[in-house]
Amino acid sequence: MATGAESGDVTGTRDKDYNLIWYVEACLNNALRLETYVQDAERDKDTEVADLFRKAQADSRKGAEMGKDLLRARLSGG
Repeated sequence: MATGAESGDVTGTRDKDYNLIWYVEACLNNALRLETYVQDAERDKDTEVADLFRKAQADSRKGAEMGKDLLRARLSGG
């Protein structure tokens, strides 16, 4: 199934707010997953990889915050 073509016809969810909720959730899940990867790299004393994962984690957190801000504004009519 080509998910790029799905615009609510299959799922019945043609809602941009839902898409924002999904995005925020995906960013937060990624931040959690990256914490495990950071710990793995630190355990192996690989600071280069740990730093990469920390940066990616920060980007995921930033994406989640941006999504939450936009969702908040949309839901409050702003």
